[in-house]
Amino acid sequence: MELFKNLRFVKSFIIKGSWVCIVFGSFTIFGQTVLVPERVFDGESMHEGWVVMVEGNAITYAGVPSGIKPSAGTSMINLPDMTLMPGIIEGHSHLLLHPYNETPWNDQVLKESPAERAIRGSVHASSSLMAGITTMRDLGAEGAGYTDVYLKKTIDEGIIPGPRLLVAGPAIVATGAYGPKGFHDGVTVPLGAETASGTDEVIKTVRRQLGNGANFIKVYADYRWTPGAASEPTFLAQELEAMVATATSAGSYVVAHASTPEGMRRAIMAGVETIEHGDGGTSEIFQLMKDKGVALCPTLAAGDAIERYRGWDKTKDGDTDRIKAKKRSFALALKSGVTIAFGGDVGVYPHGENYREMELMVAYGMKPLEVLKAATSVNARVFHLTNLGHIKKDFVADLVAVKGDPSMDISVVKDVRFVMKDGKTYKDTD
Repeated sequence: MELFKNLRFVKSFIIKGSWVCIVFGSFTIFGQTVLVPERVFDGESMHEGWVVMVEGNAITYAGVPSGIKPSAGTSMINLPDMTLMPGIIEGHSHLLLHPYNETPWNDQVLKESPAERAIRGSVHASSSLMAGITTMRDLGAEGAGYTDVYLKKTIDEGIIPGPRLLVAGPAIVATGAYGPKGFHDGVTVPLGAETASGTDEVIKTVRRQLGNGANFIKVYADYRWTPGAASEPTFLAQELEAMVATATSAGSYVVAHASTPEGMRRAIMAGVETIEHGDGGTSEIFQLMKDKGVALCPTLAAGDAIERYRGWDKTKDGDTDRIKAKKRSFALALKSGVTIAFGGDVGVYPHGENYREMELMVAYGMKPLEVLKAATSVNARVFHLTNLGHIKKDFVADLVAVKGDPSMDISVVKDVRFVMKDGKTYKDTD
């Protein structure tokens, strides 16, 4: 106990023989801890009457209580009427953005400094963690350079709390195909991504972004060439192929923003690993994705939020054309059997409300248990996270507990009562 006396803002005590150190609202347990929930979702199936043992930052047991022999110093955390599940893995986020009904995207890019956006991002990271998001794939800094790389660094170093991050850096767009737009040609406008054209230039850009700390590469396979126009393909097939080959050679991979059938097709054939949005996907395109092992991150909640910002009241009004189209494409994706990843484009709507995507996935036709898999084991597999997404021996102790049974009522995922990341508890039931 003497060890902790002179540490400011630190409290320490003993829980049933285990040393506990609380720092800035989180605590790490040294020794064995057994979590006793009502049920356990292990990333694949739901189990009644299981317990989970954690030691350090690792899960050492998951199963029936008779399978363990607690030592004298083992502590117990009771989670009555709760479901314990792997930490949620958010597949499509923008920590450096905040809801567009607060500030339009153009103004965030043009008027908010990277310093301001970094501060906002630190708050967003904390909100996400408290909502049970222990890992997050951030899909582009949207005009803030490599701020996402440094946000990841501060989380990794324990300076601020937040999910472990996989970051894309600036993202790559074809010259002329991204915003902000609407200015005359004499005005130099900061853009929301890095532009490139031609195979030589896209190769250099991929290498530069990976060298500057991006974990993977995000490309825009289609976009609006002028404000208000329909999306059209941007990069040529050979440009996309060059970017994929370059990233793969460096031990990384490419994901693609794509919503048109042709933009999706070019990206799939080039070898990207996920398609983001996929609004205009057809049966043929989704079958191609399945055949090529490309996952879909549908971002249902982003479209839902944008329609609300435009005045749509989903409790009173019928579906807008945009919502009808999204429901159709998602139904085709489900029917095709393509891998569905969980990711809602959070940042378009408030961080910490990641559950919106899960609720919509169910509302649009996905079974709750499949949604839970998408948010845990499926995303872990798709994002190459070999020791996350499951509750099993030797996996990292990323664990969250929600009140109730999300396999019966997906909406309970918004009621997160317990959060552990890497063996450290950030939210407790007390």
